[in-house]
Amino acid sequence: MPAPEMDKATQTELEAAAFRRLVQHLRERTDVQNIDLMNLAGFCRNCLSKWYRAAAEEKGIPLSDPDAREIVYGMPYKDWQAQYQKEASAEQKAKFAAANPGH
Repeated sequence: MPAPEMDKATQTELEAAAFRRLVQHLRERTDVQNIDLMNLAGFCRNCLSKWYRAAAEEKGIPLSDPDAREIVYGMPYKDWQAQYQKEASAEQKAKFAAANPGH
């Protein structure tokens, strides 16, 4: 079944709602580490915050990386790291290195 026809404003509203739900889901799933997201999907919370910052800049809105990260994480990044980030295992690091050479 093809996607229904909709105007651009409605499409933007739906995309924004999906983004907000994704961000909320990632805030709730603090057990899922960024390296897990990178290894599985090729992006993480930091990527999402960089995309958000880039979109803001395209609209002429200055937004720093720390501020964009706080929007995605729901708190300052350093606080999230201290509360939830765990040391990546050797297996996780090896998988990441193999999939992202030079990263």
